[in-house]
Amino acid sequence: MRRFFQRLCPLFVIACSAFSADSFYLKNGDRVVFYGDSITDQRLYTVITETYVVTRYPNLDVAFVHSGWGGDKVSGGGGGPIDVRLHRDVLPYKPTVMTIMLGMNDGLYRAETEETDKTFFIGYKHIVDIVKSDLPGIRITAIQPSPYDDVTRAPTFPGGYNEVLISFGKWISNYGKEAGLNVADLNTGVVQTLRKANELSPEEAQKIVPDRVHPGFSGHLIMAEQLLKSWNARSVVAAVTIDASAGKAKVISTEHASVSNLSSGNTVSWNETDEALPLPFKEWQGMWGTGPMALVMRSSNVAEDLNNEPLKVTGLKNGVYSLKIDGNIVSTFNNDELGRGVNLAILDTPMAKQAKQVYDLTVSHCDIHNQRWRTIQVPLTGYNLPQTEPAMQAADNLEQAVVQKRHEVGQPKAHQFEIVPVT
Repeated sequence: MRRFFQRLCPLFVIACSAFSADSFYLKNGDRVVFYGDSITDQRLYTVITETYVVTRYPNLDVAFVHSGWGGDKVSGGGGGPIDVRLHRDVLPYKPTVMTIMLGMNDGLYRAETEETDKTFFIGYKHIVDIVKSDLPGIRITAIQPSPYDDVTRAPTFPGGYNEVLISFGKWISNYGKEAGLNVADLNTGVVQTLRKANELSPEEAQKIVPDRVHPGFSGHLIMAEQLLKSWNARSVVAAVTIDASAGKAKVISTEHASVSNLSSGNTVSWNETDEALPLPFKEWQGMWGTGPMALVMRSSNVAEDLNNEPLKVTGLKNGVYSLKIDGNIVSTFNNDELGRGVNLAILDTPMAKQAKQVYDLTVSHCDIHNQRWRTIQVPLTGYNLPQTEPAMQAADNLEQAVVQKRHEVGQPKAHQFEIVPVT
């Protein structure tokens, strides 16, 4: 896989003038390894995070490896002892960025003890020391572990198991400051969302973390939001404001977008090319169920914080208008709604459909890597089968091709917008 990344990085060496040099944590040429237990092994918050990066910054050259293994603790687990895990599943990829999310299994699902605390602290430091020793320039994001759901169901013992995870998280925060690590809190935001969701719909709220440990997709969306916030991810996909008053429309402002051929009359129309794609929220709602996804959208600020694509058209006459993109009606709004601004990222737009393709290809490349790793590399180590290396090479080549195709598919396109009165 080291050869895979050596070949992958030059694929996207594109003039970085197209990439706005903001303060986002990831930089051109970064290689990211997500490391953790079964919650990382679900490949949900990690895939959402990767999808965000490749849609929000389509010309940023960043490669990703998803190295979660169910049951892991700071000492290792089903994938082997911790030193085996690190030297097989992290270090060979030469990451410049690594995320670590452990703790759920380390607390042993019981009340906190001095012994479990000490084991966790020593083991966590060992992981960081090993990685920094082998890769001195690596940037590590230490993740305060996601919650055990003691919100929608009663705690199993006084105080509840999530308090143990919060305690681990406080230690991680303090240690992160001492060790120069970036820290992401994946507990607090999820708990806040669970509390709000539980007030709105207790039955649906339990589906956010169905077994109290492993979040569903909607819970992972909040986790990805918190990780991306720690990386200073920008909330805006693209923003356009148009004044349609006085019969002659004009562009008031644009952000991460360009507008041309603006005309007005009975309708207002223009051509627009954005610098980024939205996350496919509407598509995800269809895939992962409208219940918990819709509830999480109502119970959090995830759309505003992570997926804000505002279109504002002021000066329209009183009435109802259809928003068309590429000739198809996307939705209908009155003039006041358009004047305040609507978030295109939560609608069924051509941009969202394109982003769904990017997401699908992201899932595919992750699945190919996981199959290669978990069904060929790990179980066949030691058998010296001559077919093993060619099989892994073939999987690497396929994954590389999928990532290349994703880059092509993810390039933003020009679209025609129309605001048409409904008669």
